[in-house]
Amino acid sequence: MIARIKPSRLSGTAAAPPSKSMAHRMLLLAALTGGRCKVDNLAFSEDVLAMLDCITALGAVCEKSGNSVTVDGSGFLKAAPERLMCRESGNTLRFLIPLCLTLDRRITLCGSKRLMERPQSVYEDLCRERGFTYESGESVTVRGSLDSGEYTVDGSVSSQFISGLIFALLSRSGDSRINILPPFESRSYVELTLRAISAFGGSARFDGEYTVAVKGQSLTPRDVAVEGDFSNAAFLDAFNCIGSSVKVTGLTDDSAQGDRVYRGHFAELCAGCPTVDITDCPDLGPVLMAIAALKNGCTLTGTRRLAIKESDRGEAMRVELEKLGCSVTVEENRITVPKAALHRPETPLSGHNDHRIVMSEAVLCSVLGGSIEGCEAVRKTFPDFFEVTKMLGLDVRIEE
Repeated sequence: MIARIKPSRLSGTAAAPPSKSMAHRMLLLAALTGGRCKVDNLAFSEDVLAMLDCITALGAVCEKSGNSVTVDGSGFLKAAPERLMCRESGNTLRFLIPLCLTLDRRITLCGSKRLMERPQSVYEDLCRERGFTYESGESVTVRGSLDSGEYTVDGSVSSQFISGLIFALLSRSGDSRINILPPFESRSYVELTLRAISAFGGSARFDGEYTVAVKGQSLTPRDVAVEGDFSNAAFLDAFNCIGSSVKVTGLTDDSAQGDRVYRGHFAELCAGCPTVDITDCPDLGPVLMAIAALKNGCTLTGTRRLAIKESDRGEAMRVELEKLGCSVTVEENRITVPKAALHRPETPLSGHNDHRIVMSEAVLCSVLGGSIEGCEAVRKTFPDFFEVTKMLGLDVRIEE
């Protein structure tokens, strides 16, 4: 699909979409309680549907009604399917591998080609150390008997591995400790996991800077609601940096989401040419690059992990910004976006099958005009992005 966008200014009020990151955590924890819980304020994006499919395959009963799901976890982890379909969801894959390792049966986790190319070294190392089965290629197959105890994991690849191990240890009896080897990337996402566990009365907490203490089988069935998503709200708020007037509602001021820092970074970009460290908020990388190109330029540091997202996001944005007249420099852990005289692209922009690239390009095209091929990638986390922005005044036409 292709989105054709004409220069336009947006105005009005829009609610932040529900947090995909918190939705994954709440749905999985609801199943882990072993009871009946209602999870409210969900958006059924491709990633959330992947999690629902997988926890259902593992024995939970999930009943959708409007924007809610009632999860009955009484049979969760009592079914051991041969395959789990994770689609393109990194959270789903990495949260569920350790839980599959508790079942002592061969289970294959499948997903898109790009998902299977993303690193899983933390779990591969864990399986080798514990004598568990770990086979990878076009899918990941595991078998093990993971139980409570003490674990040491690399914190430099992705916090998803740490969260996944916490979820598995919550399902075991007894106490556990996870020792995290620094550098500790995206710590805020582990904080988000602990906040979600607390919502179900569970006990998991930091015991020092690099250790998480987990009490097994401590969850209580409760009804919960998913908070608004700062990661996707950033794309709506980004239009305000370039002359629009959009009020974004539904965000929680005391949220543990790491991407809540976007407002401060947007202010820095509008005021000058800052250096911004995105080590703990890598998902903001593409939209920060887009705003920097439209404003005063910037230098992003802590960018190494952009290469292992749904696309190589630094390189993808470099290629697309080049079409607009901005020559970006991408290094191993640094990206430089210069101040440039941008122009309408002569050829369509590519979405690189990446929702955050597409939404960043929509911000750019709202100023310059242009078209975006592969715009359907927004279905991954923000399926109604173009409907929402169109209601706010974006002049966009979607073509098959």
